[in-house]
Amino acid sequence: MKGVSEMKTLETLRAGRLVGSTELRICADLEEFPREILDLADTLEILDLSGNRLSALPDDFCRLRKLRIVFFSLNRFEELPQVLGKCPNLEMIGFKSCRIRKIDGDALPPRLRWLILTDNQLEELPASIGDRPRLQKLMLAGNRLRSLPMELSNCRNLELLRISANQLDAFPTWLLDMPRLSWLAWSGNPFCTSTNSDIDLPPEIDWKSLELEEVLGSGASGVISKAHLSGTDKNRHVAVKVFKGTVTSDGYPADEMAACIAAGHHPNLVNVEGRVANHPEARHGLVLSLIPPHYRNLAGPPSYATCTRDVFTVGTAFTTEQILSIVRGVASLCAHLHERGVNHGDLYAHNILVDDHAHALAGDFGAASVLTGFDPSARLALQRLEVRAFGCLLDDLLRLLPAAFPVPESLGALRDACLSETPASRPLFSEILSQLS
Repeated sequence: MKGVSEMKTLETLRAGRLVGSTELRICADLEEFPREILDLADTLEILDLSGNRLSALPDDFCRLRKLRIVFFSLNRFEELPQVLGKCPNLEMIGFKSCRIRKIDGDALPPRLRWLILTDNQLEELPASIGDRPRLQKLMLAGNRLRSLPMELSNCRNLELLRISANQLDAFPTWLLDMPRLSWLAWSGNPFCTSTNSDIDLPPEIDWKSLELEEVLGSGASGVISKAHLSGTDKNRHVAVKVFKGTVTSDGYPADEMAACIAAGHHPNLVNVEGRVANHPEARHGLVLSLIPPHYRNLAGPPSYATCTRDVFTVGTAFTTEQILSIVRGVASLCAHLHERGVNHGDLYAHNILVDDHAHALAGDFGAASVLTGFDPSARLALQRLEVRAFGCLLDDLLRLLPAAFPVPESLGALRDACLSETPASRPLFSEILSQLS
């Protein structure tokens, strides 16, 4: 059992038999920080003490001078420990689902790249966050933020930002000028407007007509299962996603469901066939087209090292024709989504499936936000943020061309245009499609 093995890890630590360790995880109902961890100061790089009952760290925690990554999620911290700011090599901090209300300006380490504060009680961020130039990923969904500090605009390397499910009264328009911002989620705030009233809702499908089979996947927002749909002209297999009710790293499941419906139908989209009705636990759910088994994930999600960029299996390679097929499909889908008033917010290779013919299918609307309420110029600016995400995808794929195949000049130029650090100069998806044709 996991708990037993981690209790043994604690015992082994206290016996002094973990000297030289670079990584340590302990989940054993800890109420106090085990000081024996500090004996690993010469080697420890990754520390995960999630799922305990900790509320403080020792003042000399910064003795762990080689520490790069820490996770203290699901603990009882009410304040981000100030001592973290004294850790010279700390780059990634995770305090998801604690009780954090306050962040002192000195608590953020100088080399910070990735900060996870999802599902806490934060009402404001310190202005000092703008003095962290390496910051690339900032996850703040599920807090009580009423505004963002303007100083955050100084973080010119910021690429991924989650501000969904907060108390923001207005969208921070200065985000639209950030040179590298690519993956943005903002749904579930007071300034957000519901989806367009002219969107046709898919039909209701009674839960009793769905016979669930194996689980196909489980994520933060819900569980997807293969199911047999019965009824008149409906005897076939589908996928069913039943949503959870809690806030995720991207926002509220209800907003994901609304965006998924607003997206409508497209050849490169996992399409919605109906809404689940009469669920025995009164949960929301969607009936989706079943993805054929020959489709596979284009990539894996970012690693600790890559931070914001996907990880491809070693040996993966694509021809120019395959790359064109994939990016044409994705660009066509993104043009469709923005026409429908939906910003995907998580346009990544790991959220795209491909088959042997390089046909792309995308889904996963967990970070999606609707554009209702934004004026036309703001909509175009938000589209250009998503265009940079497309540029990252194109860049990743072009790196997978075999060495004997040089990058076509036109594709290289398109990539560079999409990655421009002047957002207003980036092409729109309709223009991208024209170039790809």
